[in-house]
Amino acid sequence: MEFSQDKPNYNISLNKFESMLKTNNVLFFDSEEFENIIHHYLNQGKVALAKKAIKLGLEQHPTSTNLKLFKVEVYVFENKLKEANILLDGLYQLEPSNEEIYIQKANILSKEDKHEDAIKVLKIALNISEETSEIHALIGMEYLFLDNFEDAKQSFMRCLEEDPEDYSSLYNIMYCFDFLNQNEEAILFLNKYLNENPYCEVAWHQLGKQYFSIKDYKKALSAFDFAIISDDTFVGAYLEKGKVLEKLKRYKEAIENYHLTMELDDPTSFALLRMGCCYEKLGQLDLAKQYYYKTVKEDPLLDKGWIAITKFYTKQHNYQKALYYINKAINIDAENVIYWKLYAQINHRLNFLEEAERGHKRALDLGNYELTTWISRTDILLQLGEIDAASYNLIQAAEFYPENPEIEFRLAGIYFQILEVEKASYHLKNALTYNKDYLFIVEELFPLVYNSITFQKALKKLQ
Repeated sequence: MEFSQDKPNYNISLNKFESMLKTNNVLFFDSEEFENIIHHYLNQGKVALAKKAIKLGLEQHPTSTNLKLFKVEVYVFENKLKEANILLDGLYQLEPSNEEIYIQKANILSKEDKHEDAIKVLKIALNISEETSEIHALIGMEYLFLDNFEDAKQSFMRCLEEDPEDYSSLYNIMYCFDFLNQNEEAILFLNKYLNENPYCEVAWHQLGKQYFSIKDYKKALSAFDFAIISDDTFVGAYLEKGKVLEKLKRYKEAIENYHLTMELDDPTSFALLRMGCCYEKLGQLDLAKQYYYKTVKEDPLLDKGWIAITKFYTKQHNYQKALYYINKAINIDAENVIYWKLYAQINHRLNFLEEAERGHKRALDLGNYELTTWISRTDILLQLGEIDAASYNLIQAAEFYPENPEIEFRLAGIYFQILEVEKASYHLKNALTYNKDYLFIVEELFPLVYNSITFQKALKKLQ
């Protein structure tokens, strides 16, 4: 059911069909012409035109199984699964050995989330098909839906055995290896594949990524070099090679590779960002700054760009500039937790305590439940004199971090400060049990409490 573009008259058929639609003159096409026309429209996503071609095709060739299978395909696309099943059942009675009937049946079962049943049907198709690569690929996809990555991997490997240039299957195989954390197995597989296909730039590229994952940067570099030798316009290989060179602290060479990607294709925000990082590592701060600006201009939605430029100014102790850029980032994406954490840290450095507290609260509201966020917000609330808010914040933190001495010592200090001695003693006992080395927290944050007779008596009693 492929659209035969190698035939010299396929364009003639298509133009003739479209001309017929415009003039309402009914012209005759043989069934193969209709099949090619329908296939073309489906590939183009022009379903309405495909449906017209199917309708006219079946009027002229009412017994054509292939045209009816196209009708099934459209039914499935439109989620009319009942109609598709009825038509398929009729076709099965006529041609029980037609593999396409089983493929479409499996497609319906997959749509119904019956992936195991879909696999069973596709295995029947395997037994009656001469060309099995496509069916193995479909089986592989069904296994992926079931999160059965091992069997999926085996199915895609069979595709690659039949067609070594099936790079889609190669990518799927590597996806399965990665999900299963099978780096060593992936490396063995790729090396074996490359012994038979030594100029496959895709395989060299994937091999380099596997070596990068296990931090074998020298072998990763060699693999990316071979990918570039196989295809010197392979942008992805230059990008990955740049990443490896950065790990090896060869920043000038990394910049050269990132720059090459811009000569081969439009600049990417990733390459611009990495160049900025490399220039910063080399101490060329003006160039680093320029590339960070270019990064956020190229892709304002790339959070790594805004984070990089904010941290750049923070390292220079230019907190006003850092605050300016993190505010711009927040205006673009107010749901980004990292932005709010940086916002809090910068405002804290500037001694804008209320804004710093607001940043930590937003980070918590967005689901950032790291201990440092709870603790930092508590300490700022204490500085602001918000004792009740600080204690409530710590009680919430204790739900996520039970038996934590940093939380317990702070709660003890707060309750001693507001003279709730019973609660204070309870939390002090807990804190000393968990880790008495954190006692300095009370001394630093609550010096009056620490030096009080009440606290020292309680401490002596519990130690």
